[in-house]
Amino acid sequence: MVLTGRQKAALLLTCMDGNMAGDLLKGLDPETVKDLAVELAYLDATGVSRGTQTMEVAKQFFNSLRVDEGFQFKKFLQEMLSSAVGDERARQVQTQIKDLLRKRDTFIPIRSTDAKTIATVLESEHPQAAAVILSELAANKSAEVLGHLAEGVRLSVVGRMARCESVSPEAKKRIAEMVFGRIEAAKGAAAGEKTTAPEETLRKVAVILRNLGKDVRNGLLAAIKEKDQQAGEKVGSLMVIWEDIPAVGDRSLQEAMRGIDTKKLALALFKADEPIVRKARSNISERAAATLDEEASLMTAPKKEEIEQAREDLVQVLRVMNEKGELTFAEG
Repeated sequence: MVLTGRQKAALLLTCMDGNMAGDLLKGLDPETVKDLAVELAYLDATGVSRGTQTMEVAKQFFNSLRVDEGFQFKKFLQEMLSSAVGDERARQVQTQIKDLLRKRDTFIPIRSTDAKTIATVLESEHPQAAAVILSELAANKSAEVLGHLAEGVRLSVVGRMARCESVSPEAKKRIAEMVFGRIEAAKGAAAGEKTTAPEETLRKVAVILRNLGKDVRNGLLAAIKEKDQQAGEKVGSLMVIWEDIPAVGDRSLQEAMRGIDTKKLALALFKADEPIVRKARSNISERAAATLDEEASLMTAPKKEEIEQAREDLVQVLRVMNEKGELTFAEG
């Protein structure tokens, strides 16, 4: 009898005790478990499960687990997925695998990058960020990266590593995301690919930095300004923008709005997006809200530049709070 793939899987289960087979099936959906149970019942009814084919299937499985020095994992994974779900779906699954691996360990894509590319990116990073990256790499990979760094940078980074400065897991994650973004950009530039718009790139860097601790963030921002003053200032301003208000922590927003008079706040909220208006109104008293409504009712057609200036004034207060480490975000 020629066995199907599902029948072979069912026969392998009979090589285990019931509890072990049950544990193996826990991760499968109920429909698949039912299908395997049906195959088992069929094989038992036909007498196959009591014959020599069970042992033959077990031997084949054992042989497939033997170490093959020429084994290529990526090729194996591609062939397995293509055979199981087709080429198109296989490509989608592999993309999903990459995303899931990055969520599990942000440093995985950096570890798989060649040492020279990592070194090129770390040359322009703050020594503390470079030290975090090297601390997460294998010792031989870190040594190789250090070999590609300029002597001054190398000494500074090693010094940071030797001091064993504590860095939170969240800060490590943000640093890894930032460095990986630079690596991707470097690879794209080398391949002649279209790069991301500068404003969008700087905004991503700004959002990453604002979620770091004050000292780490300021150190990285200073390093950016040292290399490119204009870019550094732009990143600083993009850490907090008008559209970020719904994500600002309630207490931070309350503190910021205390320094803005009601007329200016009403002007800033004139025809603003609903999430921003709702966030602002939920953080003022009923009395202040009534005054705000009164001010808004007196407005007819304020000039666009007046509205933008009022919004900028509020955002500027938030930026100052951010620089002092007093601004929190509801997103984390």
